[in-house]
Amino acid sequence: MGSVDGDQVMMLREVLAATGWLGRAREFGRALRGSARTPGGLLLVGTPAGEPWHLAAHLDDESRLSDLPGLSPTLVRWSPPPDAPAHLRVGLERLAAARRGETLFVVAAGEAPVPLLERVDDARRTGATILALGEGDRELGGLAHEALTVPADQPMLTFDGAQHLVSAAAGEAAPARRPGLRDRLARLLETVSGPTVGD
Repeated sequence: MGSVDGDQVMMLREVLAATGWLGRAREFGRALRGSARTPGGLLLVGTPAGEPWHLAAHLDDESRLSDLPGLSPTLVRWSPPPDAPAHLRVGLERLAAARRGETLFVVAAGEAPVPLLERVDDARRTGATILALGEGDRELGGLAHEALTVPADQPMLTFDGAQHLVSAAAGEAAPARRPGLRDRLARLLETVSGPTVGD
């Protein structure tokens, strides 16, 4: 495969923007960024058939580049080998310890297995924020505070592509807030009466 040039990237972004995918991924990425504030508190879990290694690596990069320690995920694995490095040895028991202030991000192509749904439900009950990226599993979507669905028959975006969009969006700085009515009134009053002078 050859390299992708800037024109191709621009064209892809324009096509995806026309479908609404960039906006949906950006909104979900902002929800992820906003909830993942505690270092070590973003728990990323997949299914037994698909652990989200690639997404974990991208989120870790975005965390470093954006100076957002909370965005660096803890990859939770179904059957971690006992001789794996400590950061790759985190098992499902970590989900039982999920608490308020932590975020459980579930990535599940296809249906989420019942044991995962049970653990997600338990984490939600203890106050964890639940985010889900999936292909339309209603039970998983019903447990999530925020969910992004990528239908399996989506012609413009693959499930892997959606993970790229979400991780990039999570690393983006929030747009500058537009001045509200109070801000505009304060500027108007200052213009009319001049700046306040202290004694």
